[in-house]
Amino acid sequence: MSSNDNATKTGFIDRNAIPTDQYDWGIIKWLVTPDKDNADHTLGEVVVRPGLGHDRHNHPNAEEVLYFLSGTGLQMVDDGEPFEVHAGDVLYIPKGVFHSTKNIGWETLRVLALYNPGGSEKELQSLPDYVRVEPGGSAKLG
Repeated sequence: MSSNDNATKTGFIDRNAIPTDQYDWGIIKWLVTPDKDNADHTLGEVVVRPGLGHDRHNHPNAEEVLYFLSGTGLQMVDDGEPFEVHAGDVLYIPKGVFHSTKNIGWETLRVLALYNPGGSEKELQSLPDYVRVEPGGSAKLG
């Protein structure tokens, strides 16, 4: 039985057995996905490098919840005035609403991202700076 099979049956997810998505601005580890876990949602840990972030975008078919674990960010939602976010802050972004996140602190910005329904993570794989780092490989943050 593979680690992913074990994750589905027992609920335990081995982060070391999951690939990492790498971008110029940071990395993402998709912990739960419809493809891997037969889940209705997607859950991932996002790590954003200091001074960087992802550009304005939306998810036309999914709502998103962001839970900030550490660091300091500048968040824009629905083309409104950007505001600071910190550890413990939670954001709900409805389907189709444009948003962006930038790390404005000196340390990495760590965020849990939830898509409902899942699947929006696949769109990120078409970005020009996308690199898949296989399990056991070392993703680079700089």
